[in-house]
Amino acid sequence: MQEMDFPTPAEPVESVEPHELKAAIDAGEPITLLDVRMESEYEKWRIDGQSVESINVPYFHFLDEEVDESVLEPIPDDRLVTIVCAKGGASEFVGGKLLELGYDVNNLAEGMNGWASIYEAVEVTNYDGPGTLLQYQRPSSGCLAYMVYDDEAAAVIDPLRAFTDRYLEDAEELGVDLDYAFDTHIHADHISGLRALAAEGVEGVISQAAVDRGVTYADEMTLTEDGDVFEVGSIDIETVFTPGHTTGMTSYLVGDSLLATGDGLFTESVARPDLEEGDEGAPEAARMLYESLQEQVLTLPDDTLIGGAHFSDAAEPAADKTYTATIGDLVESMEALRMDEDAFVELILSDMPPRPANYLDIIETNLGQQSVDDEEAFTLELGPNNCAASQGALTEE
Repeated sequence: MQEMDFPTPAEPVESVEPHELKAAIDAGEPITLLDVRMESEYEKWRIDGQSVESINVPYFHFLDEEVDESVLEPIPDDRLVTIVCAKGGASEFVGGKLLELGYDVNNLAEGMNGWASIYEAVEVTNYDGPGTLLQYQRPSSGCLAYMVYDDEAAAVIDPLRAFTDRYLEDAEELGVDLDYAFDTHIHADHISGLRALAAEGVEGVISQAAVDRGVTYADEMTLTEDGDVFEVGSIDIETVFTPGHTTGMTSYLVGDSLLATGDGLFTESVARPDLEEGDEGAPEAARMLYESLQEQVLTLPDDTLIGGAHFSDAAEPAADKTYTATIGDLVESMEALRMDEDAFVELILSDMPPRPANYLDIIETNLGQQSVDDEEAFTLELGPNNCAASQGALTEE
């Protein structure tokens, strides 16, 4: 049964918009969620938070005219319950059933698709370079991007295709021209917005090394190598070649203050090394990553901010609500950054998390080797990113 086939409930079910639910979670309000997706989908990807109680009862348990008491047992009847599904249809149907039984419920509008549409811009106030730096946060997948602007010029790093219009609209609202769009690498968890922005007149930038992986659109982009500098108003953005997560992994040093590390280094972990060459190539990639971290990243001043392209549930935001941290703090908190090479390699290969959903299709799309429309692109990237090594052994308790 497709979601569009669910009958309309006899009693209307109120909806809560995704941004309203996110605001309540951020405020620490107690939230009870009933997720009616299949257990396999729920286990891979769901809405979490310190104040969130999440219950999974798949929708098919509610298809009978009379709902079995055992199905209702885990669902509280003394508080508001927000029902969640993939697109909003199944949850509305279940909500109607529960309303008839006297439960206080509402429905998350557009379900997890609506949740995946949340994209927030937060200023990085600890950034002390010229201009202003924003961090874009997508809570559904933990994807991060950056916009820096100054003197009527702007650049975006690691843009997402789904939010192409957002970057252009934000630049217009800020009164700046979006001159550059940088990709740190060929992403495996989301569809890059680089080509979509280039089609709108923005200069796209990828590393020369990334082209060696088979990028089909290199002639449409500006190619960059280690040490190249791009000017955005009075802001210098320097290319810092940091292979490891991929052979073309490239970081960008913004205003000598923040290093946008892509998937090389996060505030709670380091990159996983197996997404380009698989398990067989992971040991060599791990050694490449170690060298990049030790020689290219950790040699920068301790007060340099690190901003990755992702955050996980294990990440703690900084005081300014961004997922950034100084190199000095990361070296102190992350044991992996203080290890010798052999110990580092052994550690990050010891417990690799599941690979991102649809990662092979996403990589081929980002290489330009296959085409998908906007709806297909959005669907491909739903779910957690899983681009980091497992966090458990990487940071000190």
